[in-house]
This record gives sequence, C-alpha cells and structure tokens, in this order.
Amino acid sequence: MVSADAIRTAVGILGNVIALALFLSPVPTFIQIWKKRSVEQFSPAPYLATLLNCMLWVLYGLPIVHPHSMLVITINGTGFVIEISYVLLYIYYSEGKMRLRVLAIFLLECLFVAVTTVLVLTLAHTHERRSLIVGSMCVFVCILMYVAPLSVMKMVLTTRSVEYMPFFLSLASFANGVCWTTYALIRFDLFITIPNGLGTLFGLGQLILYATFYKSTQRQIAERKSKGEMSLTEVVVMNGDPKKVANGNHASEIREI
Repeated sequence: MVSADAIRTAVGILGNVIALALFLSPVPTFIQIWKKRSVEQFSPAPYLATLLNCMLWVLYGLPIVHPHSMLVITINGTGFVIEISYVLLYIYYSEGKMRLRVLAIFLLECLFVAVTTVLVLTLAHTHERRSLIVGSMCVFVCILMYVAPLSVMKMVLTTRSVEYMPFFLSLASFANGVCWTTYALIRFDLFITIPNGLGTLFGLGQLILYATFYKSTQRQIAERKSKGEMSLTEVVVMNGDPKKVANGNHASEIREI
C-alpha cells in the first residue's frame, strides 16, 4: 500500500511543475521589454510581490524553521531566481524615478527578509515558534498575491469579456492551488492550506467566468474586427486624380488608398 508520505511527495512534485509554469508565464512580457528596451506601462508590482513571497517561503521551508519541507524550498528557490531576474531586468530597462523606486523596494524586501531571518533564528528557539512567525508572514503575503486577480474578475463582469484574462494562466493557477492544498492536507499544514485554498477558489472562479463569457467575448471580437474592416473600406486617401477603369459597359472609379 502506498504511504501518505509517498502520495504527498508525488503531489508536491506535480505542484512544483505547475508552479514553475506559473513563474515562467511572464517570459513573453519580458521578451517584449527586451526587444523594445523599455518597460513601457508594465507594472513591477507582480514581480516584486512574487519575489518577496518566494523569499519568505524559502525561509519557511528551511529545516531549522519547518522540517520536511524540501519541496517548498525547491520550487520557491527556483521562483526566487526567476523573479529576481525579472526585477533586475525591469530595473535595467526602466528610467528615472521608476528605476529608483523599484530598486528601493527591491532592496527593502531583501533587507526585510534578512532581518526577519536573523530575528527568527535568534529569538525563537523551537520549530513551532519559527514556523508560526514565518508561516504567518507567508500567508499574509500569499493572500495579497491571490487577491490581485479580483480586479481582473471585476473587469470581466463589467465588460462581459475574458479577452484580458488568459485561460491557461487561470487553469494553471487553479491546478497549482489544488496541488498545494492537497499537499498541505495530507500532512496538515495550516500555513500552506490557507493561501492555496484561497488560490483554488479564485482560480475556479476565473474558470467559471471564462466558461460563462467565452461566447460573448468571441462575439465582441468578431464585431470589432467587422467594424475595423468596414472602417478601412470607408477611409479613402486621395492621391492625385481618380482613375477611370472600364468594366464591361460600365466605368468604375478607383482611388489609391
């Protein structure tokens, strides 16, 4: 019979794979930033928030804080490397006050995690206390991350369109939440259960919205394309005199566009 620990490990590995896909989802955005050599109107907030989240979860998963959490360390350690790359690229391609602001927040996050690590390891002398302190911080930061999609969901309800809510990102968020909630419930871990349980609910909500408004979205896109094509046929730029071309017994007027 397969042990609960073996099942938990398998679920954790699957969770690592799905979470990795989530961490890599902004790559097309940063390819665009790299090509244009500008961050344009892209916000740095998601990358700064995810970086702080990864750093805190790595601290939480350390054996001296919360033993038997190696899979938490592996995925969040990988996420830390990926997110710090995003943040550094953002700093490099941003300018002026924005560059200074992002750099200041990045340094403050690093300082905060460093100070937290020193205080927890020196003042809390048991795994239970260390897990409670760091785990509470992780839950708070993780909930803030999961609350972010609410603005997108509100936009979907208002516009009746899921055009700007990518399906695969919503699906991956839901699957990630399910995996890590299952992982936490097998050997009950409240600090992993709470944020990922909420992530599961938000992910499910996005998928329901996607199914509900998919047809209306396609209809809106089709109507927009149709109007665009009509406007193109109506816009005629005169370049010299119109030319007359014989077409059977009738003459048609052609203008150069």
